[in-house]
Amino acid sequence: MKYVEFGNTKCTVSKVGFGGMRFDLKKSEQDNIDLVKYAFEKGINYFDTAPHYCEGLSEIIMGKALKDFPRDNFYVTSKIMPTEIVDAEDAYNRVRESLSRLQVDYIDFFHVWCLRKIEHYHLAMQPNGLYEALLRAKNEGLIRHIVCSSHQPSDEIIKVVENDDFEAILLGTNILNFPYRHEGILEAKKHNMGVVVMNPLAGGAIPQNEDKFSFLCKGAPHLTPTEAALRFTICNKNIDVSLNGFSEKEHIDMACKIADNELMVGLNEIKQLTTDLGTRFSAICTACGYCDMCPKEIAIPAFMQYYNEKIMFDLKDEEMVNELTQGFGVMSNSKGQAKDCISCGLCEKKCTQHLPIMKRLKEINTWFDNFNKKHDLS
Repeated sequence: MKYVEFGNTKCTVSKVGFGGMRFDLKKSEQDNIDLVKYAFEKGINYFDTAPHYCEGLSEIIMGKALKDFPRDNFYVTSKIMPTEIVDAEDAYNRVRESLSRLQVDYIDFFHVWCLRKIEHYHLAMQPNGLYEALLRAKNEGLIRHIVCSSHQPSDEIIKVVENDDFEAILLGTNILNFPYRHEGILEAKKHNMGVVVMNPLAGGAIPQNEDKFSFLCKGAPHLTPTEAALRFTICNKNIDVSLNGFSEKEHIDMACKIADNELMVGLNEIKQLTTDLGTRFSAICTACGYCDMCPKEIAIPAFMQYYNEKIMFDLKDEEMVNELTQGFGVMSNSKGQAKDCISCGLCEKKCTQHLPIMKRLKEINTWFDNFNKKHDLS
């Protein structure tokens, strides 16, 4: 495993991190605990989690796994959203709850979580707010470093970074959408912040469509598109930790092998990829699931994954109708359908990528109507 200095924190972190958002809950708790232990044995020392991940079980799984390791041999994170707290006391109590679930005396990196717009940053920084609570927790030794998690575009990331309130930043960045946040990452490095990225495989879009992403391998033709995507974040000098949501030991092996054996991504590769990608891939849904709270019970993450096909491969409307028969039957199991959208806007308020979900649902409804007419299902 390769390790790097993490900004100015004096911590040495593994280039591969364990993202605790995608545990396979169909497996037993012990299977998931064993997966975390396996990652540690492979040299991974950065473990990222949050209270809401995996139906509230992620911190618990992490805690049961990490309690068997020497405390100074790993780093663990957690998070709180500034929009979810009542006041600083409430936030402070939530820190203590995370400590209890993780079974640790302190949390290494605690995030001001999910900054989707600059107003969220200002909300966190106001008196009697989240940042004040984290300062208290840090002074008491309950956390070591105050960091943030951002889903903003580069111009807003730069505004946050320039204030030097945080020691590290976590961003949703991958080989497809990196131009959207690249300048923000460079600014964070200028301020000697640690940089962590999530969603390196675009929420599974790359491994699920490898035949269509061969162009990603130009810089490393011996790799598959999935391996090339992992290399882009793991072997990137501007990125300290690449978080991967592991569900199998083989996934850990792949990421660790790339960290150990692949060359760093060069500037020329980045320039070529920027040209090849254009701008459309920043609009891909990464299946984080935050929008899965529709009052009409529309399975929005599934519908947005379907819409990804149009963005990624520039499909025409008729082709999107045909795609309905090619693996998107999961949407038929949704209690609510695209036509049921009442434009309440709750999903868009939660979306970490600022996607026009309601507009997309209207488009999908049109495709559904055409599909039904084509197959005489109306």
